[in-house]
Amino acid sequence: MGLTAERLKASLDALAGIEPAIAAALARIGYPEPRIRSRGFETLLRAIVSQQVSIKAAAAILAKVDAATGGIGDPANVAAASDEALRAAGLSRQKIGYLRSLAEDVLSARLDFAALPEDDEAAIAALTHVKGIGRWTAEVYLLFAEGRADIFPAGDLAVQIEVGRILGLPERPGEKQVRALAEPWRPHRGAAAIFAWHHRHVVPV
Repeated sequence: MGLTAERLKASLDALAGIEPAIAAALARIGYPEPRIRSRGFETLLRAIVSQQVSIKAAAAILAKVDAATGGIGDPANVAAASDEALRAAGLSRQKIGYLRSLAEDVLSARLDFAALPEDDEAAIAALTHVKGIGRWTAEVYLLFAEGRADIFPAGDLAVQIEVGRILGLPERPGEKQVRALAEPWRPHRGAAAIFAWHHRHVVPV
């Protein structure tokens, strides 16, 4: 379960008390809607399929993969599907490999969503062990599907841009600088990331 509206608001109120620039931005644009995804295989499958394609293209491919496999919620369906069927649904050879790796890790219990480590870095390591899942995908999963309140995808370009804008910096901070800037925001950095994405959609550049 991701960060609920109540938890998100409480974290943002706490952040506003720590960082005046966030308080000012919150007063200007209000609270974001929560971003909640279901825990488990299908959410990560959707993330892999969506890598490096538009939202519209990803939705079309996902619908075809769902039809070709008999349901993307079940890793056994994906494991049993032929490469030809998956290619016909619009997946590249590389992504087919990634989805098979994910399905096999779940079916063999090498990846157990109900038993991910409580430590965030250890959980990220467990997820990135799966072929095709990088740090950003793992962080977004843990934030949206598990509601881990201090997950902060500092490598996300939009987060970097919007943190820079919110704080009034002259240039976009890089990943290392954004992580340093966000240190005082612990344990509410997940809400800061969600607010940064909200700021990007609401405030014109």
